[in-house]
Amino acid sequence: MNWIAELHDLYERNAAEAGRVSAETELLLPLYHTTVNAHITVTVDKAGNFITAEAVAPEDKQTLIPVTEKSASRTAGVEPHPLCDGLKYAAGDYGRYTYGKDCSENHRLYMEQLGGWVHSAHRHDKTAAIYSYLQQGTLMEDLIRGNVLKPDAAGKVPDEPKIGGVAQPDAVVRFRVEDNETEWKNMLEDTDGRYYAECWKDRTLQQCYIAYCRAQEGGEELSYLTGRRMKPSYLQPRKIRNDGDGAKLISCNDTSNFTFKGRFANKEEAFVIGYEDSQKAHNALKWIIRKQGSHFDSLYFVTWESNLEYIPGWQKGADEIETDLIEFERKAADADAYDSEEDDPDAEVEVNDTEDETMSQTGAAEAVRFRRAVWGYGAKLPPSSKTMIMMFDAATTGRLAMLECREYASSGYLERIQDWHARCCWRHQKKRNKGKETLTFYGMVGIRDAAELLYGTEQDGYLSMRGKEECYKDVVKRWMPCILERREVPEDMVRLAVRRASSPMSFHSRFVWERILSLACSLVRQQYKKRYEEEWTMALDEACTRRDYLYGRLLALADRIEYRTYEKDDKGDKGRQTNAKRYMCAFSQHPYRTWKLIEEKLEPYLVRLGMAERLTYVKLLDEICSRFAMEDYEDDKALSGLYLLGFHNQAYDLRKKKEEERNDA
Repeated sequence: MNWIAELHDLYERNAAEAGRVSAETELLLPLYHTTVNAHITVTVDKAGNFITAEAVAPEDKQTLIPVTEKSASRTAGVEPHPLCDGLKYAAGDYGRYTYGKDCSENHRLYMEQLGGWVHSAHRHDKTAAIYSYLQQGTLMEDLIRGNVLKPDAAGKVPDEPKIGGVAQPDAVVRFRVEDNETEWKNMLEDTDGRYYAECWKDRTLQQCYIAYCRAQEGGEELSYLTGRRMKPSYLQPRKIRNDGDGAKLISCNDTSNFTFKGRFANKEEAFVIGYEDSQKAHNALKWIIRKQGSHFDSLYFVTWESNLEYIPGWQKGADEIETDLIEFERKAADADAYDSEEDDPDAEVEVNDTEDETMSQTGAAEAVRFRRAVWGYGAKLPPSSKTMIMMFDAATTGRLAMLECREYASSGYLERIQDWHARCCWRHQKKRNKGKETLTFYGMVGIRDAAELLYGTEQDGYLSMRGKEECYKDVVKRWMPCILERREVPEDMVRLAVRRASSPMSFHSRFVWERILSLACSLVRQQYKKRYEEEWTMALDEACTRRDYLYGRLLALADRIEYRTYEKDDKGDKGRQTNAKRYMCAFSQHPYRTWKLIEEKLEPYLVRLGMAERLTYVKLLDEICSRFAMEDYEDDKALSGLYLLGFHNQAYDLRKKKEEERNDA
């Protein structure tokens, strides 16, 4: 797979959106353009007369501007942008109103470059108006008179007060050109037919500048990216992950070491990229990352379908995917996307997978519906549909690394998502709407939730990752092959989940601990499925004779017996913990020895129960113990994570039966 070609094609398929500035959608950059944060808007008329100026609102500061190859990559030195730029470039009277800053050369180069565009065959009436205004050399004076810049007693513009978060002399200016008298004559076919006074929204201006750049003299060479001949570029774009990102994905400025020496005579022989090829690929990548990418600290990744149809994110939990699918179906129904009963999102989908049958038998009907929803969506994608996944991170501020680049047939990608949530399927809960609601779902939690459950520190009933942000990236990198290549989750992470689930006393909130317990059960289930091809479900297996599973059941029963004797005031997260939970960590390491201690402490609590309930629990204790082989029962070695499945299944079964009895009554 050629990732550059994929991004290039993505740009070409969406080229009609390039340059369309909208608050509702992400901006796809046109060629020879970038974005900056502007601080001042200056309005002139079509004759180049100053009308007004104002500070830019913080929510509107991002501005699309034309750039040159060098100005787009400038860090130091004097490389003016062609139209919108800092005051030191645009203002001819800059030195008169600032302290000790001679920027006459900046202004000269800026005007020379803008004049070249204005006097070319690809001029635009707006640039001519702006050029005419700036030739007067009164920009700073007009901004002071308009109360946009605040001079001091000496009439100079100091750094304070700041404007838009920067010192006043460093502000970036953008332009509007008012023309209310005549119909605008430069409309192109791909515009929406409106006249935009704002230069950064005018697509006719963008097209004129692109044509101007293409007409510039320059030799063509073979682009190594696409094999076409075009003007080469050795300065590649920045701002890939976000607007403050200085790291470059492609760089060739190392001439002092051994980047190409010994194999090529110069960098041109080793590395030639066509400017427009590079711009299209980079602009498409920036756009798709901002449109639907995800990130954890400096790690960014993005997943997209070849036709930009909705595709479930591999990093999302079953709850998030199901919510997305419901929203997708709602929008599709609103647009009358379904023409037949076959396309009905509520129609039955034939399922032959034994995994679905097993889940259905456990009562996890939500899990079955989840898989059917994904399958139903996948049936609507064309057979040629592809899913792309790319991941980036930067070890330094200047170099960006591509960690992953994968391509799947969308049908195969969806199968992997389904397999992951089926393999790890368990009952999970989470809070939403600021903790006011509790959501229960079946499947697997998302990457973010998993990282917090594995590594988070409890604070006020929630798990905080403060100071542990790198753990997010670790889970993403290590779980990606587990999800997309059907590998087993790393053993150390399974052990960590089991250890945390075995230490309920480490958590003040019962809800937080139960979430960790559910994650541990998910990971243990997938481990036994991958490693031993054993199927463990959420339903209580009363016939199981495995030592670890039976000990887990005993612990859950002891916990329930003691909990049933608590007064109402003792219940809840702030209530006292049962002996079963207090000894759970020790029990996981020495079950036989610890169970004897827990069993001795059960007698007073059994006495406090009603006769019928006491006999029920005693009978269940005897039934579980009778399933042990004697040597297994007396074996005091540490329990595997399987005991958590027995604990969770038995606890849930007891709770469910009690709720059914209450409802029947």
